[in-house]
Amino acid sequence: MEIRALTQPEQKYTYAQSMQLEGQTGCIGHLRGDFAASGYGFYTAWFDTREQWKTDEFKSELDDVINDLREDKGLLHNRYDMTAFTKANPESSFKGNYCTEYGFRVDTEKHAFLFRCNPTKGDYNFYCYCYVKEWLDKHMAKAEQGIRFIDPHYKELFRIPDCGKITITSAWGEKTELACRYIDETHTEVGSNLLHICEFAERMEKNGATYEPKPEICRRRKPRKRKSMSDRRDMEWL
Repeated sequence: MEIRALTQPEQKYTYAQSMQLEGQTGCIGHLRGDFAASGYGFYTAWFDTREQWKTDEFKSELDDVINDLREDKGLLHNRYDMTAFTKANPESSFKGNYCTEYGFRVDTEKHAFLFRCNPTKGDYNFYCYCYVKEWLDKHMAKAEQGIRFIDPHYKELFRIPDCGKITITSAWGEKTELACRYIDETHTEVGSNLLHICEFAERMEKNGATYEPKPEICRRRKPRKRKSMSDRRDMEWL
């Protein structure tokens, strides 16, 4: 069974998605697990996303993947082997919500299993998001074209990458930064709002607001403490 580090575009699919994105990508559900305080336990919980896609074939494949990774020195054998596995694959690291995490992918014929790992005592140590492989790969390929932003007359103003941010300036000068997700060529999620790109442009014009891409800044940041859910809520702007 081949396991590889996640690509940067794949990393974002190891977190909970909106209902729209779950449907677009064929997300079946996810498995969450930890190794207990000792580092040698193995406790898991399954969360359905689309129960109708949880076929017997899928369940058999998930069992095979997890059992294979539970072998000695495998990614899911225990917390200490997970630590060693991530150190041996430094290309798998990425900045998570509040710490460095590690991402891996395992494919079967019809399904893709994306792992987000954090070998830290006292935290959940892994999440495995499960997808219909064809749907996930097709959506990611389309998302590479970026998210279009237009004016109310359908003139393209700019594009941003999937998960990029825009800055909205209100009529009274207040600025708000919101992350955006690619849905399809004419729809996007701006913050927690699913909108047609023309509808977004019309709302901005009606409210006297302007919008522009937020430049990406590449720099090292100090680790931050985990934020509460209330700290991560979208700002109300519509």
